[in-house]
Amino acid sequence: MSEFPTRIAYEEALAIVRRVADEWRLAHERIATQRADGRILAEPIQAPISLPPFDNSRMDGFALRHADIQRTNAQMDSSIRLRIVGEQFAGYDTGLRIGAGECARITTGAPLPAGADTVVIKENVREHDGAIDLEVVPDAGADIRRAGEDVAAGDTVLQAGQVLTPARLSLIAALGIADLMVFRRPTVAVFTTGDELVEPGLPLAPGQIYNSNRELLMGLLRAQGLEPTAWPSLPDDPARIESQLRDAASAFDVVITCGGVSAGEKDLLPAMLSTHGQTHFWKVRMKPGMPVLFGTLERAAFLGLPGNPVSVLATFSRLGRALLNGMQGRAEPHSPWFAALAVGWDKTHDRHEFLRGRLSCGQDGRLSVTPHPADASHRLKGAADSDVLIVLPEGARNYLSGDVVEVVGY
Repeated sequence: MSEFPTRIAYEEALAIVRRVADEWRLAHERIATQRADGRILAEPIQAPISLPPFDNSRMDGFALRHADIQRTNAQMDSSIRLRIVGEQFAGYDTGLRIGAGECARITTGAPLPAGADTVVIKENVREHDGAIDLEVVPDAGADIRRAGEDVAAGDTVLQAGQVLTPARLSLIAALGIADLMVFRRPTVAVFTTGDELVEPGLPLAPGQIYNSNRELLMGLLRAQGLEPTAWPSLPDDPARIESQLRDAASAFDVVITCGGVSAGEKDLLPAMLSTHGQTHFWKVRMKPGMPVLFGTLERAAFLGLPGNPVSVLATFSRLGRALLNGMQGRAEPHSPWFAALAVGWDKTHDRHEFLRGRLSCGQDGRLSVTPHPADASHRLKGAADSDVLIVLPEGARNYLSGDVVEVVGY
């Protein structure tokens, strides 16, 4: 067990996870734009066309030449009348041309007729006898969207490593791009361990508990856009544990376990990984989640989470997400949030700590976070009552009300 780091700093553990994730970067695949929600781009996107692709109207109204409506002092008390010579609707170009003293009816998004350089909205004219009288004189170039003012053809609009959000996919669709090269999503096998686990709905015998960690971990993985596979719970049997974990590790990209990573007689995973795989670290100076185990087994990255549910939440949220993001080539970090502590907190130990807390925002726009008083790693209701983890770096410290801390959403 001494051949790999133990009881390392949290930041060191995170750096190891990121390094291994980069080394185990997943392959690319091409998929339809309609199926790319939440995926991570594997190559830059260059615009094949401009946006907008042509000059067009921003409003419903009339296209005209601004030179025809420029008032002189002698004209200030008279209306400006223009003859309607045609119409231009969205969806096609009629080839219409506007001459002196003329205008054309136009709808939002319709191509600007040749000769026109301004649009007057329909609410600012009076229409009669095939002509319009302007009640309000628009500025030159009013209500026109110019070709390329959003994106010019050839522009790089997205970079490799960016997450495909709905807005980014909308941009890609607007450019007419039907498919994308993205990183493959990792396949993930989920195991819970322990003779004491019973599936919800079955009766409990003395000494047994219901298997809650499976639902917690599966939900956290699904929230990352993944489709994890839950394997049957593993008993505290070395042969069964080795057989099933190596079987899963030969078929999945990532194997994540809950429980069996501490130092008790039934904590069998550290020895199994040391014997049959490669251990990158075991035990991290963090609270909760100190006994977390990380390495590789067969063809899979292996992450062994502690058995207490809040430890699962903390270790997955920080180390598990980093692993999965790195394997998918995500280049955009999760934006950190910061909030003021609503109450003081006495941190009496040196470990990197993650408290459960409730985030709120006052009318002044200032975020505050209230630590949950039930801070033990088995207190699942405290996690259910909270919505963020409060990050307290290494080192003992008395935190005062109003001190600003980092917070991490579940």
